[in-house]
Amino acid sequence: MLSPAAARVQSGDDAQAVAQIAGFMRGFSLEATRPSADDIDQLRGAAPAGTHVYLSAVPRKPPAELCGYAAAIRRAGYEPVPHLAARNVEDRGAFDAFLGDIARKASVRSVLVIAGDQDKAPGPFSDARDLIESGLLQKHGITQIGISGYPEGHPRIRLETLDRALAAKVEAAEQSGLKVHIVTQFGFDPQAILRWVLRLRDLGFEHPVRIGMAGPTDLATLLRYAARCGVRASVGSAARQAGLIKKLFAVSTPDAIVRTLAQANGLGDVATHFFSFGGVGASARWAAATQAARIALDSGEGFSVTPP
Repeated sequence: MLSPAAARVQSGDDAQAVAQIAGFMRGFSLEATRPSADDIDQLRGAAPAGTHVYLSAVPRKPPAELCGYAAAIRRAGYEPVPHLAARNVEDRGAFDAFLGDIARKASVRSVLVIAGDQDKAPGPFSDARDLIESGLLQKHGITQIGISGYPEGHPRIRLETLDRALAAKVEAAEQSGLKVHIVTQFGFDPQAILRWVLRLRDLGFEHPVRIGMAGPTDLATLLRYAARCGVRASVGSAARQAGLIKKLFAVSTPDAIVRTLAQANGLGDVATHFFSFGGVGASARWAAATQAARIALDSGEGFSVTPP
């Protein structure tokens, strides 16, 4: 439903576009790395209760730290979704105990299972599928898992290999009684994301998809994270995306991606997922304002968020 302010200034096709964008933003999720007490306070003032907050797995940090963040997110009224990196697990028994801790202290019911960045596994799980098939997740009350998707490809893995890995993880999860959703790496090209989702549906995967995109942040930070995560990006290609960079040295927002996807057909069950490189509070405020239809459409493909 449009806010009164938005309803006064939108009409006809514009009003329909605003409604599509606001509807598409319902149920957005956020991703944070080591959220501070201030970050969580900002969340309380912006994100709806029950919002899923994904928590990145930081290499070489003790599991107890991730458990503490998950517990803090739960106490704030949100749904913690920790990342579990299979190749970061060194000992099955210690990992079993960690899962018990996050279940007991944070009531974790959903996790994102990834392989991890290490080339070789020092412990029992060589990839995400091994972890899914271990039986440990169900043992500790986890009922749903997220797995990774790559709309703009992976810098080291061929498309056919990604397809086979996705199918194998989906099959392993479903045979283990786990519900599955797909969370994509963040990207810059809305058309590439559209093609990827439609191809996924053509291949028979009807699972929910959370489309990853960068929340509000400055260009330098955005490109630094893109390089770190292996996302294909450059100053030129990022700046060319209509609506992505409002001003070259100002804050970037994913409005062009959101608007394109919101107005597309045939995508199935999709939602938005924001990587909070510019701070989880900023991402939450932008997403909540967009969901509340506090937006003004641009003449191009994007929009601007308007104050309450």
